[in-house]
Amino acid sequence: MDNMKNDNFKEKYRIEHDTIGEIKVPADKYWGAQTQRSLENFKIGTYKMPQEIIQAFAYLKKAAAIANTKHRVLKDVHCDVISTVCDEILSGKLDGNFPLVIFQTGSGTQTNMNFNEVIANRGNEILKGDPIHPNDHVNKSQSSNDTFPTAMHIAATIAVADKLLLAASMLRDSLLQKEKDYMGIVKTGRTHLQDAAPLTLGQEISGWRSMLDHNINFIEKNLREISEIALGGTAVGTGLNAPTGFDETVAKEITRLTGHCFVPAENKFYALTSKGGLVLMHGAIKALAADLLKIANDVRWLASGPRCGIGEITIPENEPGSSIMPGKVNPTQCEALSMVCLQVMGNDGTIGMAASQGNFQLNVYMPLIIHNFLESARLLTDGMNSFRVHCVDGIQPNLERIKENLDKSLMLVTALNPMIGYEAAAKIAKKAHAEGKTLKAVALELGLVTEAEFDEVVDPGKMVGRAK
Repeated sequence: MDNMKNDNFKEKYRIEHDTIGEIKVPADKYWGAQTQRSLENFKIGTYKMPQEIIQAFAYLKKAAAIANTKHRVLKDVHCDVISTVCDEILSGKLDGNFPLVIFQTGSGTQTNMNFNEVIANRGNEILKGDPIHPNDHVNKSQSSNDTFPTAMHIAATIAVADKLLLAASMLRDSLLQKEKDYMGIVKTGRTHLQDAAPLTLGQEISGWRSMLDHNINFIEKNLREISEIALGGTAVGTGLNAPTGFDETVAKEITRLTGHCFVPAENKFYALTSKGGLVLMHGAIKALAADLLKIANDVRWLASGPRCGIGEITIPENEPGSSIMPGKVNPTQCEALSMVCLQVMGNDGTIGMAASQGNFQLNVYMPLIIHNFLESARLLTDGMNSFRVHCVDGIQPNLERIKENLDKSLMLVTALNPMIGYEAAAKIAKKAHAEGKTLKAVALELGLVTEAEFDEVVDPGKMVGRAK
């Protein structure tokens, strides 16, 4: 029985050690003792380190190895094998070796060591000699305190520049096409959920499109704030144990590997302890979420009905809307995007609080910050793509309902203000509403204008300004 247990033990586990002592590690995994301790000590929740951070660390460790070799503090053979393993990580070959949760040490030290251990163990499997050490080689010229914030900026930049901005631009282009298509359709406006002066459907949509133009601009401007990286500051910002010029060399290598411009932070003490750049960028992302929520709500109001709501536009019927009411179809894409936007707003509060809570030379809420940041970027990217494909691209005007609502609008009387004054125009509107009459009938009845004057002035097509 004891022999069977020992055989089973040998098949499933191996012994790794760190400065605390020995520990059993799964035999089929490349991580080491510190990763295993984190797994056992932090069984908190289900949120794992985001895939974007795993990719970012692979870029970072490869760039650091190359920079260390250029500065003659790392052997070429070690640089080559570290680079090879990082490429394997980027290709997904080593997925399953990065199991740590978000709620661990606030500096991300255990995730940094997770990478150091995986790269070293896999690298030694490839080398079969002249072994590399997770701290002495893979982590050379680095500290968790400067690698994790650097990985945060790499991951955030890629998520925003390559994905979020693309999704926003595609949604913007879809709205621009609708804006052009419907610029000539005159409809009633609404302010305070009450009837207002007319505009065109294209003008209404242009407001949505312009929101995205502005949001894209806000986000693009803030990319500069997360292009600075902490790498080279090591433990407290002084650069202890890193060669002179390492920060500039590694920033150039990360730029080359990722295709995005990164520069060394001018003040490493700032870079280690402040997360202001990520707070600012997420603020721009929150602004996008706020405008998207407004757009989604406008769309579902305008599409409400189909008979007892506003019903001025139709949206695609993607799925049945009720398990009991036959034929009901709901604005589900609007609802999904709305929930995404609320999640982003909640994430923003978490990020702001977490960024304010570091002490002295280090922020120790970094895993939480980047988890929420990347979740926001990912959700908004997916949400905008889904909203565009399954809703916006299929928006169509309901011309009959638009005309019906426009003809009934009392606010067309606004055009008479310059001719008869505000109070007289208000008298027409109130009397027409109270007696269920048309504006024209009341205006003529009160003798305030002639029929020809009314027809000339109260023309919705002339009231929409620059519509083309």
